[in-house]
Amino acid sequence: MRKVDTHRRVHPTIALWLIVGWVGFCLLPWYGIEDGFLSLIWLFDGYPFEPGYAPGLFLLLQGEKLWLAPIVIGLLLPIFALATAKSAKAHSTLLILAGAFGFGWLIAQGFGIGLRGFQFEWLEALFGPLGDRQFGMGYGALLAATAFLFFFTQGIAARGAINGDVFVVGSIGFVIAIVTVFVFFPILSLLTSAFITEDGGYSAGVFIAKFFDDKLWGTACMTFSGRCGAAWNSLILAILVGASTTVLGLCFALIVARTGFRFKRGLRALTVLPIITPPFVIGLALILLFGLSGTVTTFVADLFGVQPTRWVYGLPGVLIAQILAFTPIAFLVMIGVVEGVSPSMEEAAQTLRASKWHTFRTVSLPLMRPGLANSFLLGFIESMADFGNPLVLGGNFDVLSTEIFFAIVGAQYDQGRAAVLAIVLLAFTLGAFYAQRFWLGRKSYTTLTGKGDAGVHPQLPAPFAFAVGAIVAAWTFFTIVIYGMIFYGSVVQLWGVNNTLTLKHYVTAFALRITEEGIRWTGSAWDSFWTTVQIAAVSAPLTAAVGLVTAYLLVRQSFAGKNAFEFGTMLSFAIPGTVIGVSYILAFNVPPIEITGTGVILVVSFIFRNMPVGVRAGIASMSQLDRSLDESSLTLGANSWQTFLRVVLPLLRPAILAALVYSFVRAMTAVSAVIFLVSAEYDMATSYIIGRVENNDYGLAIAYSMTLIFVMLGAIGLLQLLVGKRSIGRRGQQARAAVTAT
Repeated sequence: MRKVDTHRRVHPTIALWLIVGWVGFCLLPWYGIEDGFLSLIWLFDGYPFEPGYAPGLFLLLQGEKLWLAPIVIGLLLPIFALATAKSAKAHSTLLILAGAFGFGWLIAQGFGIGLRGFQFEWLEALFGPLGDRQFGMGYGALLAATAFLFFFTQGIAARGAINGDVFVVGSIGFVIAIVTVFVFFPILSLLTSAFITEDGGYSAGVFIAKFFDDKLWGTACMTFSGRCGAAWNSLILAILVGASTTVLGLCFALIVARTGFRFKRGLRALTVLPIITPPFVIGLALILLFGLSGTVTTFVADLFGVQPTRWVYGLPGVLIAQILAFTPIAFLVMIGVVEGVSPSMEEAAQTLRASKWHTFRTVSLPLMRPGLANSFLLGFIESMADFGNPLVLGGNFDVLSTEIFFAIVGAQYDQGRAAVLAIVLLAFTLGAFYAQRFWLGRKSYTTLTGKGDAGVHPQLPAPFAFAVGAIVAAWTFFTIVIYGMIFYGSVVQLWGVNNTLTLKHYVTAFALRITEEGIRWTGSAWDSFWTTVQIAAVSAPLTAAVGLVTAYLLVRQSFAGKNAFEFGTMLSFAIPGTVIGVSYILAFNVPPIEITGTGVILVVSFIFRNMPVGVRAGIASMSQLDRSLDESSLTLGANSWQTFLRVVLPLLRPAILAALVYSFVRAMTAVSAVIFLVSAEYDMATSYIIGRVENNDYGLAIAYSMTLIFVMLGAIGLLQLLVGKRSIGRRGQQARAAVTAT
């Protein structure tokens, strides 16, 4: 094996992070700025250093914030490492000390000094009263903390960790740091509420009493004497949704990839429609169709002479709405896996006289296991975390997410009960996560190697293709009807009451005037629209990048604590958005990270709420890539970063597209966490729509939703063009290319 001189290789990177650290300390605002992280106003009027814009060095030279002085030591140590360290051991030791000391001191002073000085009495007794306060960290502190983190990881790599791979060690350290700060810290700050008593103390008895509440675990529905608890309702619903969305996602993927269906592009677009729609809009459409006075309900009642019922409220309605909303997630995961199965294996089975059905059942389907398992897991977790659909259609069918919502925003305002419910929900999702891992086992699902594979996927057996096509056709028709009703509701005066056609809702929301001064956006929805597009455009690529790098580490690398690492990356997806929103407010409304009311808290919440989709899609696709591809690249002299960028990523285009599409549209349509995190300056589209619904202005709300749908369809098409398709060099692709050329 080629020996790598990590002591010399990391020097340029150290110099880069030294520049980053010193720029953060000497030039950028050390504390948070009033206009939020997404504002760059400080570039124009922040100098000379006004309050709230001053860098750390300037504050230190002015005799303020003297607790920043040790930061200088942390930034000087890497310089000594570059200039004086003769051996790799001394070099790595100085880097580790610099990173650990600098990062540790930032954390210590951040939590030790609060809004009113020292946070702990023993610190005040030791150092005396502090005549100043801590503010939220700004750009300068962010860059310095990042530099210290990578000093530490590069020192660890120089010691030979993970074969001295700087990219891998740095990536692991970075993901651990951001997941700890933006997932574990806010969730733990909320979960401690489960043990807090009325007098502010802590007691396990309070937790036990709330945990064994009959409203949570009741089984009265089994004897038809009452209702079941929210925990059982959520579990049953999540299993049904996970199984249903997986089957439907597989059916759509098979029709697109394994049949000669002519309208594949249209079918792809249709499968994405539900995911780009605010969930309560689908619920309203279902009520218009199947409610007590719904179109279908009254038609059936008149046709058969039966009494209309409210059957759509409860489990049936929530189940239908969630299947509609989450099937696209399963499709986005399954399409890459179905297309990635090696045709050569299927051709080998058919060469041995296996029938098409036997080949599919014994060869193709087992190789799709990673996609099946991951799509079920995502459907299960999405169902557990969803509260929009149960809120609209739940009726008396209580689930954990809505119970958490009402515990937090209701008249009771019981954070302890919300925390207990969140713990139960987390236990269910973790159980599904480990059940998925057990089902996959340690088997190999590799189908793409460095060898040539120019085969063509066999078509589905005719009877099976007919059955799958019938399922897809029925669900497609149902989806078209739902969206027809949604569109119809946007162009009538009052949905369900006055059906006179009109465009006034669109005009009210998106009116504009062209004047001599330029375009004036006079519609009432423009502010929230542009803010939503900005937040989604920033968060989507960051979400995809973090998710795919994490997937690469999980699939391609072996390191201590890998299971805990994977658990941490999935934790945010297992927690309802309402809990994420409230926990972020509790954690980030005070120093050291004071970002409530800014755009960055929305970006961060979307990144870590949606990152697991990129992780699971990346894992499913990367499981099919043979490790020999990585090994060949490394043998030819490329490092891990170059291998990841030039070899792995081009073969992960379906996963990249899934991560980008999902993260963008979820940022555009998210409801639960957004309700708590929006501000007057950063109002999001969904919070605006909810406000219209609360004011019974359904036409404007639906018109806004339809506008979002068209905007996101355009964005998805653009992402498809930018990402492109994975080129594997199979005969089918070559034939299509030849036909196109002629």
